[in-house]
Amino acid sequence: MMRFKRLLLMAPVILSCVGCDRITKAVAREYLADSPGWSFLGDLFRLQYAENPGAFLGMGSGLPESARFWVFIMAVGAVLLGVLVWTLSSRSLRPVGVGALSLVLGGGLSNLYDRVVNDGAVVDFLNLGLGGLRTGVFNVADVAITTGVTLLLIGELMRGRKEPEYEKE
Repeated sequence: MMRFKRLLLMAPVILSCVGCDRITKAVAREYLADSPGWSFLGDLFRLQYAENPGAFLGMGSGLPESARFWVFIMAVGAVLLGVLVWTLSSRSLRPVGVGALSLVLGGGLSNLYDRVVNDGAVVDFLNLGLGGLRTGVFNVADVAITTGVTLLLIGELMRGRKEPEYEKE
């Protein structure tokens, strides 16, 4: 796939992810920050405001502020730059892989932006669960990242299931 075609696929996916995440975080900040949260469908789905200075499930939130800066801003920024370069330059990447990596980039960029403008914290506001079994609090960017990684894994599993081509004798 030519680089221009990749950009045509990547740009709307990345911009949609960032736009949806930024809008939903602004709404969450406006309507949920000073409330105990809202519960729907028998508490299957909750909206509750949280600011997470760590990564997934708060991992790393206890690190010193300078370490969180280097890990969650600088290192994540470098990884996202690497993913962008690889997505644009890899000759073996198929359109599904480009779309999947664009989801990862969009979600990652939006969470990175959040950390830069929100003193190192990411706004989270979504929670799912049944009874005592609940997810951590997450956001739209996290959904995009998880969807992108899942698509990449499914793509690799499907690629591995194809029957090998045997050379004609």
